[in-house]
Amino acid sequence: MTEPLRVLLADDQTLVRTGFRLILGADGIEVVGEATNGAEAVDAVRRTRPDVVLMDVRMPEMDGLEATRRILTGAPGEPRVIILTTFDLDRYVYAALSAGASGFLLKDVTPEQLTAAVRTVRTGDALLAPAITRRLVQRFARRGDGDAPALHRDLASLTPRELEVLGLLARGLTNAELATRLHLAETTVKTHVARILAKLGLRDRVQAVIVAYETGLVSAGEGESVQGPAEPSH
Repeated sequence: MTEPLRVLLADDQTLVRTGFRLILGADGIEVVGEATNGAEAVDAVRRTRPDVVLMDVRMPEMDGLEATRRILTGAPGEPRVIILTTFDLDRYVYAALSAGASGFLLKDVTPEQLTAAVRTVRTGDALLAPAITRRLVQRFARRGDGDAPALHRDLASLTPRELEVLGLLARGLTNAELATRLHLAETTVKTHVARILAKLGLRDRVQAVIVAYETGLVSAGEGESVQGPAEPSH
């Protein structure tokens, strides 16, 4: 029997936490704790060991960005973090994604979107809303945003096909769309994506998108032109 999905809610608004708790509970998802600021969230994660944390960005005492950094240390068994925000173009959201958050949701998310998002990241996938994530990256990636940890990676280890996959992935294509575009089986695309993440030491597709923009593989304009590497891949 599959263990219930365990979620921690971190938000300074009581109504938001109450609403999310009711939505998640109705779908069989267990809320194991609540926090009203980032410091409480860090402590609660250590105590309750949730699978997923729903993390507000703007909270008193310690914001969601710093809390995300402290929670996602690379230790085995750490939870997945979904960032909650009122604004889809929020510089703190970009910084949190760079720090390792698995995705983000707007607070006006529907109940179905909320539960689907929690289940998606629990399986290890990134919650990548292509259009919004791409706009976030385009807006902040090449500005030297001091709040965002650098994710620059050397792309020389990638094969030409992997560079092509990374460029298309950064433009928001799903695995199925990548398979169609490249005339490959979807399982082959998944293998390419997994190898890209492994070679670049990335957590998930969200960080891969950020790297594609930060390294200039994809332009920060419309994200429609995939450029080749400056030097031949080895």
